[in-house]
Formats: sequence, structure tokens, C-alpha cells
Amino acid sequence: MGLTVNNLVEWMNNFSTKIEQNKQYLSDLDTAIGDGDHGFNMSRGMSAVSQKLSTMPDSITDAFKQIAMTLISTVGGASGPLYGTAFLEMAKKSSSTSDIGELLEAALTGIKKRGGAVPGDKTMVDVWTELVPEVKDHSLTAAKIDEAVAHTKELVAKKGRASYLGERSKGHIDPGSQSSGYLFEALLETEGIL
Repeated sequence: MGLTVNNLVEWMNNFSTKIEQNKQYLSDLDTAIGDGDHGFNMSRGMSAVSQKLSTMPDSITDAFKQIAMTLISTVGGASGPLYGTAFLEMAKKSSSTSDIGELLEAALTGIKKRGGAVPGDKTMVDVWTELVPEVKDHSLTAAKIDEAVAHTKELVAKKGRASYLGERSKGHIDPGSQSSGYLFEALLETEGIL
């Protein structure tokens, strides 16, 4: 098993659909602790990604590069650079492996470096840190994804706009963690990758 151009494109289309269906919810989460535009930014970015991938890329490396560049150029706020970095790191790593666990591990390292966040800061890093090992162990489940996302609710934000709220950021799910949850759900539902 491993990543192919076909199942990578299917994964991204699944992710795009989830973002589209939940863009209002993501923006509502972001309204509570951020700018209120996360869902709409991600929706714009992912529809551009689906559009781009409608012409089948030559390789998974090409596909990852196209995804990264599209997200960086179309998604506003911190999410564009962070998701873009994740896919750029996967592009680099994909020249030596098509193993999704190793690719996601490279992506997580890139996200941490780019955003400077660590687990516990109430960012997408929390969800990725929980779930990447699950992918590597072939033990990822929908329940584990939900749990990882819900866990951010009780954290106090230490990075990003939400950090300005301090203690008041508690009780809200981090929007980037929620959109990352959709990315992992889409992965789980795409046949042949895990």
C-alpha cells in the first residue's frame, strides 16, 4: 500500500468536499477565537486545489507541489502557509517514499518549524501530533480523530490570534485543528492509502 497519484487526488477531493460542507462551522469556530474566516479561506483554497488536480499530475511529487503552491497562493491567514508547508514537505519526502506515515511525519516537522508551535499550544500541531503516529501504526480511527480535535477545546491558546484571548480561548475547538481533523477523516475514507 502507498500513495499513488490517483488516491492522492481522491484524498484531496474528499478533503475539499468536507471543507465545503463545513465551511460555515469552521468559520464559526474561528469567529469565537480568531478572524472568523478560516472556513471560507480553506474552502477557497481547496476548491482551487480540486480545480488544479482535475488535470492529473505526472507524479505524487508534482501533485504535492501543485497542492502546496495553490494553498499558499489562495488561502489567507496563517492556514495557507502552514498547510502549504505541510504539502511542500510531503513533496520533498515523496521523492524517496510513498509511505503516507513517513510523508505526514515530514509534513508535521515542517508545520512545527514554520509556525513555531508545540503540542499543547492549541493549534493544528496538536491534532497532527496525535494522529501521525496512528497513521504510522495503521491504527487511525474516526473516534481517534474526533478525540484529538475535541482535546483542543480545553487548551489555552499560546500561538496565533487565539493566543490574545488567553484563558478565554478555553472551551473552543481550534479551527485549524478541526480542518486538520477533516484532512485525516478524508484520508481514512480514501481507499488504498492506509
